[in-house]
Amino acid sequence: MALIEVSALRRHYGTFEALAGIDFAIEAGEIVGLLGPNGAGKSTTMKILTGFLAPTGGSARVAGHDVVASPLQAREQIGYLPENAPIYLDMTVASYLDFIGRVRGLEKAERARAIERVAVDCGITDRLGQRIDTLSRGYRQRVGIAQALLHSPRILILDEPTSGLDPNQIVEIRHLIREVGRTRTVILSTHILPEVQVTCDRVIIIHQGRIVADDSTEQIVAATSGHVVTVGIGQGKVLASADVLIGQLSDLEAVSAVKVATPVNEAHRFLLHAARDVRGDVYRWAVEHGHVLLELSAERTNLEDVFRRLTHDAEAA
Repeated sequence: MALIEVSALRRHYGTFEALAGIDFAIEAGEIVGLLGPNGAGKSTTMKILTGFLAPTGGSARVAGHDVVASPLQAREQIGYLPENAPIYLDMTVASYLDFIGRVRGLEKAERARAIERVAVDCGITDRLGQRIDTLSRGYRQRVGIAQALLHSPRILILDEPTSGLDPNQIVEIRHLIREVGRTRTVILSTHILPEVQVTCDRVIIIHQGRIVADDSTEQIVAATSGHVVTVGIGQGKVLASADVLIGQLSDLEAVSAVKVATPVNEAHRFLLHAARDVRGDVYRWAVEHGHVLLELSAERTNLEDVFRRLTHDAEAA
């Protein structure tokens, strides 16, 4: 049984449908990136999983516990760090973590052991006696993650965990997330797509309340036109129209889409989206039809390209 199970999950805000019946399951030990434009439904999903919102329809189960029927049992399995870490700036790190431990119902000896454990795991052992308002933003995020881990949850949910951090701090938090993910299931929401590629095992992209992609980063990119080949055809012997050329190029194996690009010196210029590098196929096609190639180059698309194609293009349509 999956550690997190979401089935036909819906959430309405008045007449606005934030979630339109999404389904996904997350196994123990996965690090999953939850992506989507503003208003896509990812924050609503996280709030339902953490018990801040009730769904309008469908269900969500955490470690076998329904988040509506058994909310306390479900929440016990989760450590949550919202975008703005819930920390009290006038407290020391140790006193704050002790307070969180008491809120979580940990006995004194258990709290002491838990604070020592998360301090080591989050790299804040030498900051325990320091007031939180004197910490850098990076260390405050570490303290926020520490409080989320204090009760040894099986699941860690992070909302924009590197927002506002400098490049060095981002690298440190990414490393921390990977380390935490060795023993726990992690769900993180972020707008920083390279962060997902280097941190997550799997990506779920939500757009307009629906899941438009759910797979490993590599598989999503490969399945969504993983290569772009630019083809420039010279004046030479080009006798066919652009529409005819597009039709011929579209018939090439592995080509999923052909788009017209702005020509430079060429008579025609196209962008071919394909599941693999098709330059060899294009060269043979050009020779067969007597076309003069002035440009033939390929580049590998990344998660950012795919994200824009799955969200921006769908929105424009």
